[in-house]
Amino acid sequence: MNPAPPTPHDHPRSTPAPGPILGAEGITRTYDGIIACRNISLDVWPGEVVAIVGESGSGKSTLLHCLAARQEPSAGTVRFRPEKAEPVDIHALPEAARRRLMRREWGIVHQNPRDGLRLYVTAGANIGEPLMALGERRYGSIRAQAYHWLEQVEIDTQRIDDLPLTFSGGMQQRLQIARVLATRPRLVYMDEPTGGLDVSVQARLLDLIRRLAAELDIAVLLVTHDLGVARLLAHRLIVMRRGEIVEQGLTDQVLDDPHHPYTQLLVSSVIQV
Repeated sequence: MNPAPPTPHDHPRSTPAPGPILGAEGITRTYDGIIACRNISLDVWPGEVVAIVGESGSGKSTLLHCLAARQEPSAGTVRFRPEKAEPVDIHALPEAARRRLMRREWGIVHQNPRDGLRLYVTAGANIGEPLMALGERRYGSIRAQAYHWLEQVEIDTQRIDDLPLTFSGGMQQRLQIARVLATRPRLVYMDEPTGGLDVSVQARLLDLIRRLAAELDIAVLLVTHDLGVARLLAHRLIVMRRGEIVEQGLTDQVLDDPHHPYTQLLVSSVIQV
């Protein structure tokens, strides 16, 4: 795998990590002969936020799905390093072992929060369910943790017994984030987490994600079409075009001094992503 990337001055990691938490090598995915992503290799380090950007059809979402074990790559390997264990090839694991990792070690924040919530159970139950899946059975502890996470995502704790159906889109997204973070994952995948939200709600949500990622020292792999979101959240940026990585590096360096012509077009907004 590649050596550790340089990190900006505000990187939350305080001690050297033993290695990447996620490493992909040669990831390729085809659909009926059409190549969605080709020979992608990347690393994500503990405590790091990495953003994948590109126009619609660039392959960024397909890549995210392969990295999150939601799709099987046509070729290549994805290795995840569990806590206190050697890296494992997630696509070679038995289904039960992969599901255990998904419950304990990583989470997914969907673009549409309704895909990540149970709409007909209470906000507190949405947070409590993944805790119960990990073995928590004490009602008082589950309730206390639900209160804690509602506070963390700035939802009034008096709404703990309300259904997500009664929440605004922005509140649903914050509740989904609380549900994902309640199990304290080490890696979180985010697929367009601010999509469909108005500008003021987006800004509040981005501040929340940035704060929680730093405080909890979690790694985040983010797919977004919005370069402003990437600049605010990501330590490193990966630019994709037609299924391939065309440029990558520290976010500010890539956006302030893009080298590849495609990245230059993205930055100058010639291409609408």
